[in-house]
Amino acid sequence: MLRQKLLLLLLLLISTKTLLAQNPLVTHMFTADPTARVFDGKLYIYPSHDIVPPKNVKAPRFCMPDYHIFSLEEGITLKDHGPILDQNEVPWGKKNTYGMWAPDCIKKENMYYYYYPAPPKDESSFRRIGVGVSKSPTGPFKWEKNYIKGISGIDPGLFIDDDNKTYLYFGGGQDLFVSQLKDNMKEIASKPIKIQGLPSGYKEGSFTFKKDGIYYFTFAHVFPQEGYTIGYATSDNPKGPFTYRGKIMDNISNGTNHHSIVNYKGDWILFYHWWDISGYNKLRSIRADYVTFMKDGTIKKVKPTLRGIGTAIIGDTIHMDRHSDIVNAKVDFVGGNEPTGWMVSNTKMKSSVRFNRVNFGKGEATKIKARIACGQRIASFEIYIDKLKGQKIAEFPVEYTGGWNTWKTIETNLLEKTTGIHDIIIVFKSEWNVDKIANLNWIKLE
Repeated sequence: MLRQKLLLLLLLLISTKTLLAQNPLVTHMFTADPTARVFDGKLYIYPSHDIVPPKNVKAPRFCMPDYHIFSLEEGITLKDHGPILDQNEVPWGKKNTYGMWAPDCIKKENMYYYYYPAPPKDESSFRRIGVGVSKSPTGPFKWEKNYIKGISGIDPGLFIDDDNKTYLYFGGGQDLFVSQLKDNMKEIASKPIKIQGLPSGYKEGSFTFKKDGIYYFTFAHVFPQEGYTIGYATSDNPKGPFTYRGKIMDNISNGTNHHSIVNYKGDWILFYHWWDISGYNKLRSIRADYVTFMKDGTIKKVKPTLRGIGTAIIGDTIHMDRHSDIVNAKVDFVGGNEPTGWMVSNTKMKSSVRFNRVNFGKGEATKIKARIACGQRIASFEIYIDKLKGQKIAEFPVEYTGGWNTWKTIETNLLEKTTGIHDIIIVFKSEWNVDKIANLNWIKLE
């Protein structure tokens, strides 16, 4: 029964290619372990890929057959560049192991180096780390015939310092390690050393960055009574020793977490994963939320949101369920034939939902569309900008769509020409004795 439900969910996920920087970032497939990088001002995401276990693979276990690459295009839209490496294409790897765990990619001297762990066919270790080289951040990559000698483990994390020295962090267990790489990026220049100063307990998912002269070493850390958290430590040296500073994110439900932190257009962003779409902690979905640094260099703990990151633009599908604020309404898993995700539901008289940071540009938008489901028609909803009693830019009469899980796209003209970046607030209206006005999935400026 569980397998049938998961297979049905996977078919629903495949039915859409819409990829948005609203959480979760990707909904047409399961993704985890996101390493985000900014190359030449553009954001790329290098995650792992979860799938429903095939019939010949005993569940429960992680089933991860290949890697995809994503990039942030205009507004909040992500692009899937497709699979770049299948498990059976690893020159030195075992076949059909479904063991393609967390990768990373780094740019050095106009070349891109993609690092990944895989089970080796020589069975010399649980995981070895391989590398591929490309002239493009999205490949194709030329894969090295052999794994990197002298290291073994999972979760490769790369860091290039100001002096152009490159460090490879890796490992999973009680200890994490670092080794400097040679200039060719394919061999180690020094024997691995254990990272000193970290708390006890299981650790993995190393990711290092530098801010204001401080080296931040971040990692997944398991507390016996809590489970996976994201922790961090700081140092004045990329090899440590480090001083543990605390948690960046608490445990979210019962399963793994794996992350990266990058500065994109002036904002620091935490990328991580959760399994709130599948409900199963081995079918994960990548997410992102903003990070706040305090004046003393410490990191304010990040709380997961549905809103995610980015500024929506004209033409973006704005999922109102990934709200910034909601009043007198709920968010439920979407029903009917809609793509997998959530909807705004249980709307009543004066229910409202806000979505922040929408860019109207120079006023090119002339109309707005809304995706609704409704079992009656004695109601309406209005759209304001910035505040509840702000400028009203649109009004929709609620239409009967055939039922609360039967969806229809409706549209109306904008009442006012609007420019610049604003919050959008949708306010539902009806007679006071109406208990359900409409279910709302998304809106779109056109």
